[in-house]
Amino acid sequence: MGLHPTFGEHTINELTLMFRNRQINLQPGFQRKSVWSWADRRRLIQSITAGYPLPSIFLYKREHNGRLIYDVIDGKQRLETIFMFTKLGRFKNDWFNTRLDLGNGLEWIDWDDIRRRHKGLRATIDAYKLQTVEVTGELGQIIDLFVRINSTGKRLTSGEKRHARFYDSAFLLTADRLVGKYRRYLEHTRILASSQIDRMKGTELFAELLMSLHKGGSINKKTALDRAIGNDSVNGNTLGKLTREFISTMNRVRKMFPDLRQIRLRNSVEFYSLFMIIWEMNQAGFVLMERKRNRIAFELLTRLSSGVDELRDQLRRAKPARAGQRIFSDYLLTVQGDTDSSSTRDRRRDILKGLLWTLFEKKDAKRLFTTEQRRVVWHLDEQRKCARCHRAMTWSEFTVDHVKAWSKGGATTLKNARPMHRICNSRQGNRA
Repeated sequence: MGLHPTFGEHTINELTLMFRNRQINLQPGFQRKSVWSWADRRRLIQSITAGYPLPSIFLYKREHNGRLIYDVIDGKQRLETIFMFTKLGRFKNDWFNTRLDLGNGLEWIDWDDIRRRHKGLRATIDAYKLQTVEVTGELGQIIDLFVRINSTGKRLTSGEKRHARFYDSAFLLTADRLVGKYRRYLEHTRILASSQIDRMKGTELFAELLMSLHKGGSINKKTALDRAIGNDSVNGNTLGKLTREFISTMNRVRKMFPDLRQIRLRNSVEFYSLFMIIWEMNQAGFVLMERKRNRIAFELLTRLSSGVDELRDQLRRAKPARAGQRIFSDYLLTVQGDTDSSSTRDRRRDILKGLLWTLFEKKDAKRLFTTEQRRVVWHLDEQRKCARCHRAMTWSEFTVDHVKAWSKGGATTLKNARPMHRICNSRQGNRA
């Protein structure tokens, strides 16, 4: 069954009535977010008042509960702009003005001015006709049409195309929710600009990271992401586990490198690799929350960042790399050209691993003290006093505590053991 287009036209007044009657749906699942600037919107109103023709608006015509509904396939920004300017419905608070020459030179005019002082212009705007193409057919074909239409407005980004095709994917919806959770961090750290997030770049990045956690390492962005999002191989339980790992890793990166915005690893390509190496180190049992080591780690990343920036500037001035710049040269190759292939990402990971892997220490593979170790600690202390509250203990109250917390790298050995009340140990947590 193919697409069935019907060509026609509607006045702004007719489209306004359809919107008031809730027949125009500006936000079907496959649609992208608003991306027009205020300058774009002002130019559209100027074109309408001047009588210039506009590109056709594509509408998906369907029936819902006995009523005709028109999902906007192409033309969302134009209709939204008209409704904003005329202060229609939910767009009342998004009104704006524009510069028009109405006989007394250019002046700033808004909809209230037009209604009060320029009734002829209001009639002209209400009667302005927009060409429309009403389409019926299968939803999959409609979505394909949406993706293909790039002749007007701003071209779809890869993230927007992916959102259109897989808008009901639980995987993509999870990535989008996580972007909402970390949006302020992404903007503050300058990993992504607000406009990039609005155009689904954040959702694309987080979907890549979730899928990389699922695969256990770097993925090839160009071939893996659509295939992964488009199937149902990641079930609800797995997605929940991936989400928890993602949040845990993201929070670790934030705490380890609070000044990340100062260096080049904040950009999305390199942030991907930094995120993945921190996740890998956490999986391997490294202690990652020691302030001193984190400070040294950031200094190493800063030197790498500055060295790469310096080498890039040097090469632009046709000066060859020096022998001592080998690591910077190797890293620079991973952030030029094919930056998102799995092989390039693996090379970038290896460089970061070489900097960070030996700096941090691993947790003891054995967390709990053995029964034998417990008996030795009990008999070594003749007074049987708690190391925390210094009161006497009975055998049933007694447990062995790490002097240096296991979570911070403390070994499960007699040298790092001390007697403590169970209740004192549980109240203490990992503060040791």
